[in-house]
Amino acid sequence: MSTATVTVVGMTCGHCVSSVREEVGTIDGVTSVDVDLASGRVVIDSTEPVDRDVIKGAVHEAGFRLAD
Repeated sequence: MSTATVTVVGMTCGHCVSSVREEVGTIDGVTSVDVDLASGRVVIDSTEPVDRDVIKGAVHEAGFRLAD
C-alpha cells in the first residue's frame, strides 16, 4: 500500500470535492481518495505508488490544479 498527499488549488464547494475525488479515483490502483475542502489537501491511497504527473492530470481533468 502507498499513500500520496497533494494540495489542490481552487476548490470552493462540495461539487469541487466530488469532481476531484471522482477523477483521482479513476487512476489505476487507487483505493481511496480523501479530499479536505478547507485546506485543499488530497490524500490518495493506492496499491502501488502513483506518479505525481498522473495525479496532476486527473486533477486537471476535474478542472483544478496542484499547488506548487
